Amino acid sequence: MIGNSVRVPRCSPLLDHDPQPSLLLDAQARPLELNAALRVLLEQLSLAECESLLPVNYVSLVQACLGQARAIENVEAQFADRILVWTFIPDPGGNRVLARCRDASAQIAAERESVKARRLYRLIIENTTDLISRHTPDGCFLDASPASWALLGYWPGELRGRPAQRLFHRQGLARLARRAREGLEQDGYYTMTYRIRHRQGHYLWFETACRAIRETYTGAVVEVVSVSRDITARVQAEETTRRLAEVVEAHTDPVLFIQPGGAVTYLNPAARRILGLLESPQMPSLAQFLGSEVLACLHREGWSNAERHGRWSLDTRLQPLGGAVTVPVVLMLLAHRSASGERFYSLVVRDLTERELREAQQRHHQDELAHTARLVTLGELASGIAHEMNQPLAAVVNYANASQRYLSALGSDSPAAERVAQGLERISVHANHAAQVIKRLRAFLRKGRRRMEALNPREVAREAVRLCAWEAGDCQVTIEDRLPDNLPLIYADRVLLEQVLLNLLRNAIEANREAHPGRPSRLVIGAAAQRDGWVQIDVSDQGPGVSPAQLEQIFTPFYTSKANGLGLGLSMSRSIIEGFGGELQAVPMSAGLQMCCRLPAHAQGGATQQQQE
Repeated sequence: MIGNSVRVPRCSPLLDHDPQPSLLLDAQARPLELNAALRVLLEQLSLAECESLLPVNYVSLVQACLGQARAIENVEAQFADRILVWTFIPDPGGNRVLARCRDASAQIAAERESVKARRLYRLIIENTTDLISRHTPDGCFLDASPASWALLGYWPGELRGRPAQRLFHRQGLARLARRAREGLEQDGYYTMTYRIRHRQGHYLWFETACRAIRETYTGAVVEVVSVSRDITARVQAEETTRRLAEVVEAHTDPVLFIQPGGAVTYLNPAARRILGLLESPQMPSLAQFLGSEVLACLHREGWSNAERHGRWSLDTRLQPLGGAVTVPVVLMLLAHRSASGERFYSLVVRDLTERELREAQQRHHQDELAHTARLVTLGELASGIAHEMNQPLAAVVNYANASQRYLSALGSDSPAAERVAQGLERISVHANHAAQVIKRLRAFLRKGRRRMEALNPREVAREAVRLCAWEAGDCQVTIEDRLPDNLPLIYADRVLLEQVLLNLLRNAIEANREAHPGRPSRLVIGAAAQRDGWVQIDVSDQGPGVSPAQLEQIFTPFYTSKANGLGLGLSMSRSIIEGFGGELQAVPMSAGLQMCCRLPAHAQGGATQQQQE
C-alpha cells in the first residue's frame, strides 16, 4: 500500500503542495511520485495501480507531451462513477511529465444535459406548428421559429427587427397593445386574441400567450417570449355558432338544418333534448326518428311543397333515439335559399307533449274529483249506517235491561231464570260495546273543527287497537301491546291521530294476512320517549316488506301495491303527522316493515288550544 509497502524517492518538492491530484511520470509513463490529493483518490490502490485513474492512452499522451514539449490539456478519464480531466505538463530537463487532474463529474454531466436540452429545444422549435417568437418590450421581433413561414408567409430572418404591431389589424389595436403591456408589467404574462395579416394580404385569427422575461435585479421587462397559433377555423366556427344561437339556440322548439339530400347538419339544444342526443355529437338521419310513412310523405309532397310555398307541415309522432317513448309533434319543413343561391332546409318541430299532459292531467283531476266525491258519499253512508244501527242497539240494550229487571222482580230461584239473566246481561254488554264502536266510528267520520289538545299517546294507541281488534282477530293476527305507562303527553287532535294509527294498524294486519294466509301471525305496537324530546310510536308487522323502489313511493298520493287500494292512506297520514310538527317514516326490517311515527312531547303546563282548519 502507498506509504506502507513502497517508498518512492521524492523527485519534486512542490508536488505535495499541489492542491490538485498530481502524479509524476517518467518518459515510459511509469509512476514516480504522487501527492496527498491523489492518494485520497487512490484509496486502497497501490502506486503501480494508479494507471486506473489515467486515460487509457496515457502512455501515448506522455510520449507526445515530451516529444512536442508542450502541455496537453482536458483529457477525460472515467474512474468508477467519476469523470477526471487530466492535464499533462512536460519537464524536458528531467525527461518526465507532471500529470494533474480535477474531478469534473458534475460539470460534464451538466454540460451533457445542457446539450441534450438544447437539442430537444431545437427539435421542438423546428417541428412545432405553433409560432414561437421573441420580442423586445415594444413588440419588435428578435427571433421566430420556422413555423412563421407556414402561418404568416414570412421566414424568421424576414421578421427580425420588424414591429409585430404592423401586421395586426387596426381595429382595437391601441387597446390591445395597452392591455398587453399592462398585463406583462403587472402579471408577467398575457393571452390575447387578435387578427394578423398574412403576407398574401388576408387576415388570420391568432391566439398568443406572452411571457415577460425580467432583468434579475431591477425587475424590468427586457424581453417577451410568445407562443402563437392560428385559430381562424375555430373563430369562424364560433361565429357561425353565435349567429345560429341568435336565431335558434334560445328557441324552445327543436330546429334541425337539413341539406337538399336529407342529411341533417345541425341540431339546436331543444332538438338534441327531444331526440335524446344531449351527450352525443353525432348527426342522426331522418330515418332514425321519423317513421317510414312520414318519410314517404316527406319525399312525396314535403320537399316539393316547401319549394313552391316555402313551408310544409304534418302532424305525426317523433321517435327519440334509444327506444324512448314517441313524442307527439307537428313537423314544419321550411325552404331557404342562401345569398349564393344554394338551397337548404330547416325542420321546426312543435312538441305537443305538454298539451297531451295537460289534457291527461285534466282527465286525471276529473277522475280524482269523482273519486273524492265517492269517498265523501261513502263517509256519509257510513255515518248514516252507524246512526241507523245505533237505534236498534239502544232498543236491544233497553229491552235487555228491562228483562233483567223483570227477572229480578220474580224472585225465582230456578236455574232457567238465572241462565236467562246471564244471557240478557251478555246481550247488554255486547250491545253497549257495539254502541261504543259505532260512536267512535261516527266521531271518526264526522267533519268539524280540529281540536288540538294534550293527549296520552298510550290511550290513543289502545283506542286505535280496539277499533281494529275485530279485523285483527278475523285475520288471525295478534296485536302485541308494548305501550309503556309513563309516556310524555303529546299535543295533537285525538280523532286525526287515531285515524293515522288505525291506518297503520290496518296496513300491518293486511300485510300479515298477505304473508301468512290462514296462519296465525302477530304485529307489535310500541312507544318510547326519546332523549331529544320526542315520542315515537312504532307499528311493526310480519308482512312481505317493501322493495327499495316501493319504499320511495309508498307516501306518494294514489300509489298503492294493493289491487283494491286507493293509495291515499299513507299520504294523508304523513300530512296529518307533519301538520302536528312530527314525522312519519317507513323502516325496512329483516322480516316485515316498521312504521315510525314521531311527535314532539307536549310541554308541561301548556294550555289546551283549539284550532280550526
